[in-house]
Amino acid sequence: MMGLFDFLKPKQNTAAIAKDRLRIIVAQERTSRGAPDYLPLLQRELLEVIRKYVSVDVDAVKVDLVKDGEHDVLDISVALPDGRTATA
Repeated sequence: MMGLFDFLKPKQNTAAIAKDRLRIIVAQERTSRGAPDYLPLLQRELLEVIRKYVSVDVDAVKVDLVKDGEHDVLDISVALPDGRTATA
């Protein structure tokens, strides 16, 4: 039932809601596989910083946690528009 003042609330974009839900699902999957839950946020923030300098697609930044013996290594790869790949 619609409340009297519901029309004053801004309507949420269904695409944005779906995107947020997908991020939650991806974060849960990574957590269940043993990866830290901060990786999706780190990936999004890296993408925002990179986009200040280079126009890249959403899928251009990949962040993974890789086991290297006793150590966990953060593997960050960025697909640059001209086809080169930068890895940090």
